[in-house]
Amino acid sequence: MKKIVKLTAMAAITTSLLAGAVAQAHGIWFAQRSTQLALLYGVGADDLDIVKRASQVSSVSGFDAAGKPVPTSAAPDGRLMLVDTSNQPAVVAAVLDNGTWSKTPEGKWHKKGKDEVPNAVVSEHTWKYAVHLRAPLTAPLGAIPGHVLQVAPVAATLPPMLGDPITLRVLYKGKPVAGARVLHDWVNDPDGQPVLSGADGTVTLKVRNQGLNVIVAILDTPPDDPAKYNKTEHLASLSFVLPHAPE
Repeated sequence: MKKIVKLTAMAAITTSLLAGAVAQAHGIWFAQRSTQLALLYGVGADDLDIVKRASQVSSVSGFDAAGKPVPTSAAPDGRLMLVDTSNQPAVVAAVLDNGTWSKTPEGKWHKKGKDEVPNAVVSEHTWKYAVHLRAPLTAPLGAIPGHVLQVAPVAATLPPMLGDPITLRVLYKGKPVAGARVLHDWVNDPDGQPVLSGADGTVTLKVRNQGLNVIVAILDTPPDDPAKYNKTEHLASLSFVLPHAPE
């Protein structure tokens, strides 16, 4: 009985740590704004200022239904960063380097490394990736160049309805990775319980929304510069829209 209690307590602590790690993260994803596709930055309902972070977006790419590159770009337009979809890409993707951040004991984040914040309790370099499916694919989505972490549906066809299962594969440097924390509704439930990807990188979830779905995977890896930060955090989103019934 003591052993069971101890294991239960350990599991609760692990769950708490995982939830806390997810809660403090921000991500990027794509969503429609006034009939146009926009690249967003934030967490949950907090849609933060992407325009001031435009210089940190290192790539925006597009692909057709078969996975071939299609010319695509994104640029600030007022308070939004809008995507040029004139070439009708089936898939659009983006990468944002969010830089190095350190957290001090009182809970404040500073955009500096631990070499500049000696009392930091944690320091991390954070990268954000986003993939959006705009149209049906003719083949399963492959690894996208430049996306160190990626969430990809295993099948080419998305489930049509809310509540249907969807199997996803989390890729790290183009290969399946185990232990990535996966959240099935980043916009509406960013503090939800994460599910870990399996040994083959896969996880099966139920589609949350008959509308916009934003699924997120988070993976921590060793730091490239240990003198400045303790870890590298990769956060990747996969977004798609399930159509509503005809009006």
